[in-house]
Amino acid sequence: MVIRPRIRGFLTALGLYIVAALFIGYFGVNAYTGKNGINARQELDQQIAELAGEVGRVKAERAQWERRVALLKADRIDPDMLDERARALLNYVDPHDVTIMVRPR
Repeated sequence: MVIRPRIRGFLTALGLYIVAALFIGYFGVNAYTGKNGINARQELDQQIAELAGEVGRVKAERAQWERRVALLKADRIDPDMLDERARALLNYVDPHDVTIMVRPR
């Protein structure tokens, strides 16, 4: 008869330890794989690095286009740029130009 209360006490303590371990395990797993966990942070850092590289490329492209637009401004038109744009718009070819026909793929 004394054995039953001891077994009951032991099983109660064991059950509480198991519940506590599951509770801690749940939060541990979420800390690692959750929305704001360690894995998510690493993926965000990787995305930040990729986007930073793309920002650099886009800034360089924008600077190139700004230089080309500056050459087309009315106060200082570059003759070569004007000639290039006129030929492109009018489909004009100089008789001294070399023309190479390329088949589209």
